[in-house]
Formats: sequence, structure tokens, C-alpha cells
Amino acid sequence: MDKPDGNGMSSDTVLFTLRWGGSDRPMVARIEPRLDDVPVFPSYDLDLQRRAMTLVDETTTAPVPKPVFWSDDPAIVGAPFFLMDRIDGRVPPDVLPYTFPGDGWLLNASTDEHRRLERSAVTALAAIHEVTPETHDLTFVRSPVTGRSVLEDHLDRWTEYSRWVTAESPSPLLEEAFAWLRDNLPTGLGPERLAWGDARIGNMIFQGFDVAAVLDWEMVDVAPPEIDLGWMAYLHRFFQDLTTDLGEAGLPDLLRPTTLRGLYEDATDRKVGDLRWPMAYAAIRHGAIMRRVGERLVQFGQQERPDDPDDLIMHGRQIRAMLDGSYWDTVDL
Repeated sequence: MDKPDGNGMSSDTVLFTLRWGGSDRPMVARIEPRLDDVPVFPSYDLDLQRRAMTLVDETTTAPVPKPVFWSDDPAIVGAPFFLMDRIDGRVPPDVLPYTFPGDGWLLNASTDEHRRLERSAVTALAAIHEVTPETHDLTFVRSPVTGRSVLEDHLDRWTEYSRWVTAESPSPLLEEAFAWLRDNLPTGLGPERLAWGDARIGNMIFQGFDVAAVLDWEMVDVAPPEIDLGWMAYLHRFFQDLTTDLGEAGLPDLLRPTTLRGLYEDATDRKVGDLRWPMAYAAIRHGAIMRRVGERLVQFGQQERPDDPDDLIMHGRQIRAMLDGSYWDTVDL
């Protein structure tokens, strides 16, 4: 039995081998976190994650570990959990980020290998987006809201999440940022589809430079496809910005928005809307998540509480640059 290193801080993940009838089956258990552990999200619907993964596994070409068992009985392992098949391979790490000098897997890869990884990642994402409210019943993920667009509904939920995160210590930055999002709500994005939610290469297992599994479905939702694309583009920029701030080169040519746009349009034959608002939305939502992560670190004595709570958002400077427009001069859109 083991736990993976380098990624994730929401649901508990345990790797183990199931021995049954004289054969071994490598498995993964995803276990709901305890509320007294200061979880990143206020609730975890593991059955929703399992159902979304099963739908994608059974109806698309996106590689998803097959869920094989689910239980909401806390008497078994102490909390609701589900089991899925384990897929071997490499995952671009979050700690230290894959853009930092380290094991060299991505940093030392060739340009052709980078392009192969990008194409495989976008192809998997496009396959997930083939699931739509018109082709499948997605009400188990999100019921339609009368009188509002799916994007407005999505933004409302994340606004409420930010308010939950900052209930005991307000965040002027996040309040301003979410107001900016609402004031600048775009109209040119694509129609709603199943959205993976945490769409980034750090949630993918690669065999060579091809995606072997798409992981971590706690943010699954229904949204325009640009929301996932903006998240994929920005989460790489988040790590890249951290890297260049420390004087390292990182991977500036990987997962550029213009590259992701072209690959997605090639894979789907659909035009992609402007990614500036979706990338800003990703940065701001990630800001709320990082604020919660910072609160966890303070709670467990791993970080001192700063005088300004917004200093817990490590990419606050980039969010401010997005709001005043100067950030986009550095982005290849």
C-alpha cells in the first residue's frame, strides 16, 4: 500500500494491489477527506466523480481509469470511497513543479516530444467534450438553471466558493476579481459540454508522451469548452510564472494558448472563443483555491499568517495584471 507523491491535496489517494482468486490487480482508492482536516472544498461527491468517470470511460475515447467499486459506508475505511484500476506511467509533478529543474523528464524532452504531449493532452480533453447535454443525461452533474446561461451559473458557484473560503477573513483581491469577471462576462464561447474541471497535465498519467489516464474529477461540471482550455493554459502559466520569478527558464513554449487553440480546433473542427476571459477565470478560481490552501498551511503550522491575507495567494500579482490588462502583453494568445 502506498500514496503518490508530488500532486494533489484534496481527496486522499491510496495505491494498493488487490489479490483475489490467485491473481493480482493494481488498484487505486479515492477516499473522501475529513472535514476537520480543513479540506480544500466544502464537500466532496465521490459518487458524482465515479459516475462522470464511468460515463467518459464508456462513451468516449478519453483514457480514464475504470471505476470498479463505490461505497458511502464510512465503517469500511472511515469515509466514503471508490476504487478504480491503477494505470502506470509518469505524472508531471506539482511539487516541485514540472517547470523547475528536477528529474528532467519534460525539461529535457525534445520539441517534438513536447508537441506530442500537447497533442495527446488536447485530444483527450476534446474527447471528454464530446459528452454534451444533447447526447447524454448530465443532470447528475448539473441541472439546467432557467433564466441564466450555463456560464453565469458556473460563475455564481465559484463566487460562492470564494465567499466560503474568505468568510472569516475577507479578500479584497478576490472580491474585486470576481466582480471583474461578472462585469466582463463573454458572449462568444462555445455551447455547454461536460467539463473535466481540473484540466491540466498534472492530472494526467503519461506513457512516453501520450496520455494514458485522465485523473481527478472533483471539479467536474457542465460548461463551455473554453473553460477547460483556459484552465489548462493558465495552470501551466501559473507554474511557469513561479519558475521565471526564481530566475529559471522553465518551459515557455509548452502549452501556449495559441497552441492549445489550434490543436483543439484541429481535433474538433470547432472554433475556439477568445481565451483571455477563461484564463483570467482560471487564475481567479485558482486564487480562491490557493487562498484555502494557504489557510490550511497556517492551520497546520506550516506557514505564518501574513498581515495581508491576500498574500496567501501566491499569484496575486498576476491576477492584478489580468484585471488591469497588462498581463496579456506577455501571453501568446
